Amino acid sequence: MAGNSFGTLFKLTTFGESHGTAIGGIIDGCPAGVNLDLEKVQEELDKRRPGQSAIVTQRKEPDTVEFLSGIFEGKTTGTPIGFVIQNSNQKSKDYSHIKDTYRPSHADYTYDEKYGVRDYRGGGRSSARETASRVVGGAIAKQIIPEISFSTYTASVGEIEISVDHKELDFNLIESNPVRCPDPASAEKMETLIREIRSQGDTIGGTVQCVIKNVPKGLGEPVFNKLHAELGKAMLSINAVKGFEFGSGFEGTKLKGSQHNDQFNTDGSTTTNLSGGIQGGISNGMDIYFRVAFKPVATLMQKQQTINSKGEEVSMQGKGRHDPCVVPRAVPIVEAMAALVLADFFLQNKISKI
Repeated sequence: MAGNSFGTLFKLTTFGESHGTAIGGIIDGCPAGVNLDLEKVQEELDKRRPGQSAIVTQRKEPDTVEFLSGIFEGKTTGTPIGFVIQNSNQKSKDYSHIKDTYRPSHADYTYDEKYGVRDYRGGGRSSARETASRVVGGAIAKQIIPEISFSTYTASVGEIEISVDHKELDFNLIESNPVRCPDPASAEKMETLIREIRSQGDTIGGTVQCVIKNVPKGLGEPVFNKLHAELGKAMLSINAVKGFEFGSGFEGTKLKGSQHNDQFNTDGSTTTNLSGGIQGGISNGMDIYFRVAFKPVATLMQKQQTINSKGEEVSMQGKGRHDPCVVPRAVPIVEAMAALVLADFFLQNKISKI
């Protein structure tokens, strides 16, 4: 299997399966001498951890990260940083009924077609459990670029959407509720909807918004490796993601150029920011903001028609512990992937000028 690494200079490679012994990763290209706060790394993991509230999967995993290399006396040594997160609460029997059956809209069928074999226990490598390793990488990436701040939150669940602009939100409220929505009124409605959907044995999707402040000018390569292209690739690599837009996004197509252009101030800033902090694939110093769309989780706790490995029509029903809505736990994953991109371009920029 190819494609398990992300990044150019600051590179994360992940390994492991949902119901294997452990998951983990290797971070290559981290500069030497970076003071690491490992408690902050664990705090980020705790935000993604299963079983943290009544509206997420009840799989109980401590998700404690153990670092194996690349750190000495609290500082990075410049060598590869290896880490593992043990799996301790697998219930593989919950998946025995789909050993030869394909869940609709899941990776089950395509994995079997591509590799001729699949680990059906929790989805194996296709499980979103892999993203815990990304959160570790992103938490370390943030500490390379401490001046840059990330605020990431649930912007919508189903038809319930925050109605105010992100500039009017109090990001200090993101962690004040299990949905991770900084608008209390919307958060309450979202939580109620997720509970209702769960009681029906169904699932629902939503969107995550990320706002990045204090980004230096000049990050990004202007042809194939545009900053927004790499952010898009990062977000679309996350399980269940179906869409990515930055700045004015699709709404910008409804405007005239005279309405959409960001007029410059004398200091190089702009009066508006419909560009989303990126012009020509390069950061311009304004806030970067983007939205990521997540589909409803494919595994349902209700009967669905499908086929088995013999091509026969069968019915199946999900068992075990699954998220009725992945969005609240996806918030730290989106933020981690954004941090990986920004840290990578930050280091690339260091070597782009003499």
